[in-house]
Amino acid sequence: MADQVATAPPRGARSRRQRAFFANRLAVFGVVVLGIFVLVAVLAPVLAPFDPYAQDLGGRFQPPSGTHLLGQDELGRDILSRLLFGARVTLSAGLLSVALAAVVGTAIGLLAGYRGGWFDAVLMRLMDILLAFPSVLLAIMIVSTLGPGLGNAMLAVGIVSVPQIARVVRSAMIGLRDSDYVLAARSMGAGHGRILLRTLLPNCLGPLIVQATLTLAAAILDIAALSFLGLGAQAPTPEWGAMLSDAFRAGFHVFLTSQFAIVFPGLMIAVAVLCVNFIGDGFRDVFDPKAVR
Repeated sequence: MADQVATAPPRGARSRRQRAFFANRLAVFGVVVLGIFVLVAVLAPVLAPFDPYAQDLGGRFQPPSGTHLLGQDELGRDILSRLLFGARVTLSAGLLSVALAAVVGTAIGLLAGYRGGWFDAVLMRLMDILLAFPSVLLAIMIVSTLGPGLGNAMLAVGIVSVPQIARVVRSAMIGLRDSDYVLAARSMGAGHGRILLRTLLPNCLGPLIVQATLTLAAAILDIAALSFLGLGAQAPTPEWGAMLSDAFRAGFHVFLTSQFAIVFPGLMIAVAVLCVNFIGDGFRDVFDPKAVR
């Protein structure tokens, strides 16, 4: 049972990690705010004061008022309601993209780091090729090939996020594959699959969690960017990037008279990304062996 013993963190270590995370006030702030975003997304049908798809052309670009707290957009739709429902679309799209990247990237990193040799070299050169392209540009190329749509945008963002996770897991694997507890597991007859999944993978979770959290911030930005360009969420889906795009398409006068239609969706994207980055920094403190002892 060497693999199980080696991967079971002591209770004292877990306590120190918790203290390290909660000592980071920005990380705690990020958890609280992002938790509110998630709660709002789940309760959007209850909290939204209006149907996010209901149009009122007579109220185009009306400023915030007692009835419409954040104003109305280019079709007279309630901006607050669309922001609440947009949280569902943007956050879930980012999470699903990162989940795809985490599964594929972890598998590639585990196999490359464990096997080594030419197998490792081939996989890492493929990752280097993907990293050679700017992430948004590569995502645009993929979506342009597959066709516009939120599903294809999530797939594209997931693909461009794979190399970062794969390289992080591979780096962790290189330092673990010849460790004493791996050798002990082999001597007890454990197969490659058991060693990878039961012994090595749990010990890679620290850097994997940190990288996946930071990747989530980039994924939210990329999803919003693709929707802004018309390649992600399609009208009339309430998505934060698509809301920005709709406001910009209404004309230059938006900058002069209806800035709220741009400010509120952009602010939601910025706050969400900032909070996710704060949480990622908190996890980095938690799993830093020099910081937590």
